[in-house]
Amino acid sequence: MERKITCIICPRGCPMTAVIEGDSVKVSGHSCPKGEEYAINECTNPVRTVTATVRVDNRRDVMVSVKTENPVPKGSMADVMAQLRKITVQAPIHIGDVVLEDVFGTKIVATKEIL
Repeated sequence: MERKITCIICPRGCPMTAVIEGDSVKVSGHSCPKGEEYAINECTNPVRTVTATVRVDNRRDVMVSVKTENPVPKGSMADVMAQLRKITVQAPIHIGDVVLEDVFGTKIVATKEIL
């Protein structure tokens, strides 16, 4: 199977081709080893950093931006969002505060300060 991938590691945006044969992935079109690694990971275990907002319960019409501390499996993004829709936080909240523990092996942290 052949897959076209645009590298997102740096601004160059190399157009790459990944050829997948069994457990082997051969990449062409990359300008650096990081691009090759990105393409292999994208074909074998794609992950994403999830960014979202969570309602601040003790402030009127206020949301706090949050993100996963580490990337999660791409197929789990909808499940992460479902968990985030169920929670609220209390101000004050600071950048880096943990909003939710152990979501697919990582934490959800605040990326904004609400005093």
